[in-house]
Amino acid sequence: QVQLVESGGGLVQPGGSLTLSCVAFGLNFDDYAMSWYRQAPGERPELVAGISRLGGTTNYADSVKGRFTISRDNVKKTVYLQMNSLRPEDTGRYSCKAAQVGRPVYYGQGTQVTVSS
Repeated sequence: QVQLVESGGGLVQPGGSLTLSCVAFGLNFDDYAMSWYRQAPGERPELVAGISRLGGTTNYADSVKGRFTISRDNVKKTVYLQMNSLRPEDTGRYSCKAAQVGRPVYYGQGTQVTVSS
């Protein structure tokens, strides 16, 4: 059974940093591109960042460019999201997604990030 388990969320002050992790179980991890989404209450999910199977290509939402960094460790079957200079508008539930053409898409349950003073 495939599971994606996120961790690392919490309450942080504006300007602070957090690192999120997403560990994959039951998945041939390096077959999948990985991405992070976030959803604020009452809003649609937003793609935050994505990374290719071997980590050579990354992409970011304009709102997080220069502040967030996505990376992966295929040995540990983990994808990370380093978030710096956090803003209140970064608040939301952050979930990871595993996707590959022709294969099922998997999502984790998410971890809550709250940016507030």
